[in-house]
Amino acid sequence: MANAQYNADSITVLEGLEAVRKRPGMYIGSVGTKGLNHLIYEIVDNAVDEHLAGFCNEIWVTLEADGSCTVKDAGRGIPVEMHKKGISAERVVLSTLHAGGKFDNNAYKTSGGLHGVGSSVVNALSSRLSIKVYKNGQIYYDAYERGIPTVELVDGLLPVLGRTKETGTEINFLPDSEIFERIRFKAEWLKSRLHETAYLNPNLKINYRNKRTGEEETVVYHEPEGLIAYVKELNSGKSAVHQPIYFKGTVDRIEVEAAFQFVDTFEENIFGFCNNIFTQEGGTHLAGFKTRFTQMINSYAKELGILKEKDGKFTGPDTRNGMTAVVAIKHPDPIFEGQTKTKLASADATKAVFTVTGDELSRYFDRNLEVLKAVISCAEKSAKIRKAEEKAKTNMLSKSKFSFDSNGKLANCESRDATKCEIFIVEGDSAGGSAKTARNRQYQAILPIRGKILNVEKASMDKVLANGEIKTMINAFGCGFSEGYGNDFDISKLRYHKIILMTDADVDGSHIDTLLLTFLYRFMPELIYNGHVYIAMPPLYKAIPKKGEEQYLYDDKELERYRKTHKGEFTLQRYKGLGEMDAQQLWETTLDPERRVLKQVEIEDARMASEITEMLMGSDVAPRRQFIYDHAEEAEIDA
Repeated sequence: MANAQYNADSITVLEGLEAVRKRPGMYIGSVGTKGLNHLIYEIVDNAVDEHLAGFCNEIWVTLEADGSCTVKDAGRGIPVEMHKKGISAERVVLSTLHAGGKFDNNAYKTSGGLHGVGSSVVNALSSRLSIKVYKNGQIYYDAYERGIPTVELVDGLLPVLGRTKETGTEINFLPDSEIFERIRFKAEWLKSRLHETAYLNPNLKINYRNKRTGEEETVVYHEPEGLIAYVKELNSGKSAVHQPIYFKGTVDRIEVEAAFQFVDTFEENIFGFCNNIFTQEGGTHLAGFKTRFTQMINSYAKELGILKEKDGKFTGPDTRNGMTAVVAIKHPDPIFEGQTKTKLASADATKAVFTVTGDELSRYFDRNLEVLKAVISCAEKSAKIRKAEEKAKTNMLSKSKFSFDSNGKLANCESRDATKCEIFIVEGDSAGGSAKTARNRQYQAILPIRGKILNVEKASMDKVLANGEIKTMINAFGCGFSEGYGNDFDISKLRYHKIILMTDADVDGSHIDTLLLTFLYRFMPELIYNGHVYIAMPPLYKAIPKKGEEQYLYDDKELERYRKTHKGEFTLQRYKGLGEMDAQQLWETTLDPERRVLKQVEIEDARMASEITEMLMGSDVAPRRQFIYDHAEEAEIDA
């Protein structure tokens, strides 16, 4: 039983950066690859803030051969003078949470480094970090190990390495293997983020270099056309309805900038940014843009006699289907939900974007009537499709509103507490039968599916909704779906907080996982964004030694390690499928929360995820063939 006493001695105070090392997820989201790359973004964001302040036009980002990362900027350089704390201001910034120039409106008008924790968090989570500050004609130096200074100050000030004509800050850091699951940065994610930053800052040049063995590469990101170039790149390969439309304006010190273009594919791609930070979950700025745009299209359609009184109004999705848009604001004091800033919560951003969108688009559409008619035409087509889809959806789903065993397949759990419940999507009746026997009936539900489900990237909505496996999953999850026209998704109605894909550990199993993830990403992306989707990791082998304990081995690398470390003879059992395991084995390896291994599905870059999903799962063969050719050496082929 836990200690029942709760008094002053129960309160733990974590000094300095100890809190960051104790709870890293609170500051960078996770300790997986997403959180690892976030360390670079924190330092890059600080350099970009120097650009926004008007003092930096070039940044250098290098993945070093030793696994570390170096970020250098041509800004003013972190202050090195004596701080009122009695030490160099640089050390205060690198060693103290919520310390930095971002709290002084005179130093930065807008900033992505909202909480003043970026550099200090990176410092705390790095096994080593060194910094050079180019300022006042000199090069100042400091270094840390796991957030603890290793350089002795001279009368409280940093030692000087030499003289320079440059200004700026250079930080090199190596993530701590004690904190992160792996410490190899994801180069593709980083390049995408840097390119994105270049689009958002047309006067900034970003130099990327990868010095890791076998990956040597140098790229310069510089996009003078800004958001217009960004929208063009997002729509590359698609048939555009009109040239990109760009506008900009300022309301109450909030600067609003946006570009959009309609294409002939009926899907909505709107990306929001605040102070160069991608707001993956949207927020108030996008709400202002969407609301005003929908109002304007309805108003113009009625004015032109295109929308009759009997037709009613276009819905928001009607007016935006086919739209690719980037909405970026600069806010002097933004409010985000969470340190990783995935959703903007500033109420005044809604008003600012609403006003600028209305004023600027009114001017544009009044002068470009043919473009306006083309945009309204997209809404007309969208509305017709929506009405047909809604009718089909009503017919298909009205008869099968959720029951806990709507098709005889679902073996539901007893608990109704969604936070404790988990559902396993299991490939095949045989594995499903074993899983139903093996599971903990209190909180584990089993839903067997038969073979490979429909590829939703290629299928029309009526075919998707007619698919038995997909209908069963939609009904089982209980939260609706958000694809197409008429969004009825409500994550608060989700019945299971863990949705676990459990397929065979072979090529066919991976293909089924891919099809399932495509369905979830296109129809219920919020499940992935909110961390509810997992992939089970059943073992490939079972090692049975003549002496000693049997051991499950989850991949070929584990098998190789076992061969090297195990002394004596052993028999190796290869599991070709989940159906080959009995209920006890399935529980021990894949179902038991105490012993199982799960991969949580995360999306680091929404734009890249959408593009890759479309390329790999869509109908266009040529880009897919090229992707496979380019990445063939990275493939892990099941023997």
